[in-house]
Amino acid sequence: MDYARMRAIAEELMKHAPEPVKSFEISGDGIYMMMSPSRFHDFIAMRLNRQLDGQLDDGLVSFPGGDVEDPALGRLRRPDLIVVPDEVFGEENAPFAPHDLLLVAEIVSPSNHSNDYLDKMDEYPAMGIPLYLLVDPRKGTGSVMSDPGPGPGGRPCYRTRHDYVFGDKVTVGPWTVDTSEFRTYPS
Repeated sequence: MDYARMRAIAEELMKHAPEPVKSFEISGDGIYMMMSPSRFHDFIAMRLNRQLDGQLDDGLVSFPGGDVEDPALGRLRRPDLIVVPDEVFGEENAPFAPHDLLLVAEIVSPSNHSNDYLDKMDEYPAMGIPLYLLVDPRKGTGSVMSDPGPGPGGRPCYRTRHDYVFGDKVTVGPWTVDTSEFRTYPS
């Protein structure tokens, strides 16, 4: 099935989705209905957003959520946080184009961690997104990926990775994130 048809089906499904479903993502041959994140998840997103906003140059904004679409790859994702030029908000209410993003951040959910560690680890570099910050409150760890380009066999990948533990001050491109403000999920 082509991407345009999958997107139309996803939009129709959203019209009939039960209350906890808030959005959808499209990856490969699948449509994934997304539920609202937990309070702990949103707390980390809020802390990260606040830290980045204080460091961004004029003309850039840290934005929680927002669809990122690459029709050529057949992908539509809804990252937990992105950094984009504020001028893109003057455009129509369409998904963000991957080439406008400077950073994408994902906060790993307890139930669907392979999505952030595997699927998005392939998709974001294929979209050309320069920085991917992965925050894992299940373990109190994370990674910063950068330098998207061809990897083994020419497949797109992030060629640089820096792992951290909560409590570290982490360099993410030109910014610094103090992960001591993040909390792990309750046991």
